[in-house]
Amino acid sequence: MSIIEAKDVSIRYLTGDFKDIGLKEYVVRKLRGNYHVTEFWADRHITFSLEKGDMLGIIGSNGAGKSTLLKAVSGIMVPTEGSLKISGNIAALLELASGFDKDLTVRENAYLRGAMLGYTRNFMNEKYESIIDFAELQDFQDRPFKQLSSGMKSRLAFSIACLVNPDILILDEVLSVGDGAFAKKSGDKMKEILKSGVTGILVSHSLPRVRNLCNKILWIDHGKQVAFTDEVNLYCDAYEEFLNSKILPEDREQVKAMAANLKKRKDKAKLLANRNEAQKLEDMLNKGTSDAAIQAAISLLKKKKPQVLK
Repeated sequence: MSIIEAKDVSIRYLTGDFKDIGLKEYVVRKLRGNYHVTEFWADRHITFSLEKGDMLGIIGSNGAGKSTLLKAVSGIMVPTEGSLKISGNIAALLELASGFDKDLTVRENAYLRGAMLGYTRNFMNEKYESIIDFAELQDFQDRPFKQLSSGMKSRLAFSIACLVNPDILILDEVLSVGDGAFAKKSGDKMKEILKSGVTGILVSHSLPRVRNLCNKILWIDHGKQVAFTDEVNLYCDAYEEFLNSKILPEDREQVKAMAANLKKRKDKAKLLANRNEAQKLEDMLNKGTSDAAIQAAISLLKKKKPQVLK
């Protein structure tokens, strides 16, 4: 049984309609014959399904419709066309600042966010210490939330979402916020959560993170579905090449060709880098004094080619 099943989902925004401009402006424009509504389809005909324990990586350029699709999956928006079937409770991290009150303390905000996710006070009492420990905010519990850095806020939001017990966890770029140590910690936590059977969706511009965490890929471009597949590395390679060429694939053969082109470009860049390093080493030996040049060359080899010195 699918935990998430999207069939032909399309989401439309209307600009200039009654709800957007208000009653007074609506009447004025109607009387003047100047009332127009503009349609914008953020997503068109998106279809995918996820089983228990799947981690879906949604990739695409800015404006592709990724965040809009997440809002529909989270229940914040309703698809204009198509259907979305969700089985289980959802913890969504779409905007890190949402669900927090800047004037409340970190402790109070932890309980507030938990309540918004549907958890009881007794449940939050049991989980609170674990949440604070994971977020590394032991010394900030009674400080106003507004005094936290963006990284601290992200750690608290992520910790609350992960240390409670959702069936579905939705993350929109939040793993990229915070320092490198917490990024690794959060990535490890995501792997642990997925092993427990939680279904996840991750939107990220970090392809290494998508490759590392996800077993399925949904590629969207300007609201249209390019691919939904479990060939994560192949399609990430093709997407990386697309970012360079700006040419979308039309079938799997073109995807394979794009992945091959990426490998050629990377091999060429690596070869050029090696040549540059060799030239740098030669310049050190030719231009420096003998002892200084040798020491500089050895330092460079230790850093770039330690196996040569063994």
